[in-house]
Amino acid sequence: MQRSKTYRAAVEAFDTDELYAPLAAIKIAKDGAKKKFDESVDVAMRLGVDPRKADQMVRGTVNLPHGTGKTARVLVFAVGDKATAALEAGADEVGGDELIEKVGGGYLDFDAVVATPDLMGKVGRLGRVLGPRGLMPNPKTGTVTPDPAKAVTDIKGGKIEFRVDRHANLHFMIGKSSFTEVQLAENYAAALEEVLRLKPSSSKGRYIKKVTLSTTMGPGVQVDPNRTRNLAEADEA
Repeated sequence: MQRSKTYRAAVEAFDTDELYAPLAAIKIAKDGAKKKFDESVDVAMRLGVDPRKADQMVRGTVNLPHGTGKTARVLVFAVGDKATAALEAGADEVGGDELIEKVGGGYLDFDAVVATPDLMGKVGRLGRVLGPRGLMPNPKTGTVTPDPAKAVTDIKGGKIEFRVDRHANLHFMIGKSSFTEVQLAENYAAALEEVLRLKPSSSKGRYIKKVTLSTTMGPGVQVDPNRTRNLAEADEA
C-alpha cells in the first residue's frame, strides 16, 4: 500500500519497535497529526482472553474525564414521559414503533442507541441491523434502561463503549489530536483502569499483551502495556 509523504515522515520520527510510556506515545502521535482536520486518537489492545468463551468476553463502558471531542448522535427508543425526558436530555431522535420501522428499513444516521426495557421485545428484531455495527442496546452497557435521559447525558458527555472482538482485540477512542497530551493521557488512564477491572478471573497469563495508539491518518505507536499508573506523568527515563 502506497503511503503518503506525511505518513512516511511520521513513521521515521520514532522507533516502531520501542514500547513507549503512554504520555510519550501520545506526544509522538500528536506530533504526526498534520492533517487539516482534527484527527481522532484511538487505542487498540490485544488481550490475553479467549472470546469464544462466554466468561472471557470483555465488554464495558467508561466516562472519559475530558470527553471524546466528538458530538455523538443518540437515537432513543422510548415513548411517553421517558421519550420527553430523553429529548430534553439532548437525544437526536426519539420514538417507538415508527422509529423502529425506520431503522429496520436501513436508517443508520446515529452513533449510539438507547432503549427502555418495555420496547426491547420489538427492538430485538433489529439485531441484524444494529448488532454488526455494535449499536444494539444492552443492559450491561447501560443502554437498556428505564432512565434513558441519564443514558443520553452520559453518552453526550463522553461515555465510550468497548467490546473485545473475535480476535481478542479492543478498540476505543480517547479523544482528538487537538486535546492536550495530559488530557489524552488521563482519558487513556480512565479507559485502561476499566479494562483492567474487567479482567476475567478465568483469564490466565498476561492479560494486556499489546497496546497501540494512533491518530486517524497516522502510524501506530506501541505503548508499554505494563505502564498502568501515573500515566499523565512524563517518563523519568
